[in-house]
Amino acid sequence: VQLQASGGGLVQSGGSLRLSCVVSGFTFANGAIGWFRQAPGMEREGVSCISGTDGTTYYADSVKGRFTISRDNAKNTVYLQMNSLKPEDTAVYSCAAGLGCQRPYYTGSYHADAYGVSYRGKGTQVTVSS
Repeated sequence: VQLQASGGGLVQSGGSLRLSCVVSGFTFANGAIGWFRQAPGMEREGVSCISGTDGTTYYADSVKGRFTISRDNAKNTVYLQMNSLKPEDTAVYSCAAGLGCQRPYYTGSYHADAYGVSYRGKGTQVTVSS
């Protein structure tokens, strides 16, 4: 199984980016793909997840209403459309394949990630300038 994230870059506050996660060797219908991010000196945070069984999407409180996760089965690709970006969104974003999605509560808010992660790809840097 391989996952490759791309699409990161430098953008001004309020701007948009679309990340792509190309997945190979993974039966998406039996699991889920989650997007994570990690900023320097911070713990990894789950920001969004999409279920392979029914397409249900999940979002962390910090990105709800601004980020949209979607999938293109024909291209084996999961996208993360990020709008209204803020400097605090700056992080390395990566995708992972797991058994399903969950919305854990910690550090005072809900997050969204894949559980039972077996495969994780390398990340792509997103930098939002103020």
